[in-house]
Amino acid sequence: METERNTSQPATSLPRLGQPAPMFEAVTTHGVLKLEDFKGSWLVLFSHPADFTPVCTTEFLGFTQLYPEFKKRNVALLGLSIDSIYAHIAWVRNIEEKFGVKVPFPVIADLNKEVATAYGMIMPGESKTETSRCVFVIDPEGIVRAMIYYPLTTGRNMNEIVRLIDALQTADKYKVATPANWQPGDKVIVPTPNTQEMAEERVAKKGEYELVDWYFSKKTLSKTGV
Repeated sequence: METERNTSQPATSLPRLGQPAPMFEAVTTHGVLKLEDFKGSWLVLFSHPADFTPVCTTEFLGFTQLYPEFKKRNVALLGLSIDSIYAHIAWVRNIEEKFGVKVPFPVIADLNKEVATAYGMIMPGESKTETSRCVFVIDPEGIVRAMIYYPLTTGRNMNEIVRLIDALQTADKYKVATPANWQPGDKVIVPTPNTQEMAEERVAKKGEYELVDWYFSKKTLSKTGV
């Protein structure tokens, strides 16, 4: 793994939350794919520093283990590094041979760094030649909903990515928010009243909520919402 550090800070444009994800068309281990190919499903686009490295291998094993959970949530996975398509194929085959695990999702071969640059995946302060461990959650309309960046030395927590998807999908479906450490089945945050009249109504209906104050209310979700 590349360890040379560069403290220069060239200007770079990063995707923004709530904005359309950068479009791309790229060669992958499953053929040529475009961002539009994932329209209608959620997408977790993630980068790794390099093929045939131990931490990255554990991450591919982790994503593969939870692949059925992502599928249940209508989430596609798409990996990326700036290795060649041949390196990707050889590595995926090696993972199957050495660990008995068949990687089910495609991996972008981004040799020209076009996708990595568009998504701000290269951090020169860490490495000039490898992508960082980035995660982009893109919704079915192609909007960036979440971004997580990890350093080269630290493997990701796949369960947290699943939890994040659950929180985003719950918030969208029921028009609520989720508190810190929320897990499916926990109480959610009810939208805060935005007028004095609504605040007074909220306090008057405190029996319907776990009401700390007019601005802080929780409720258990029912099948029909809040």
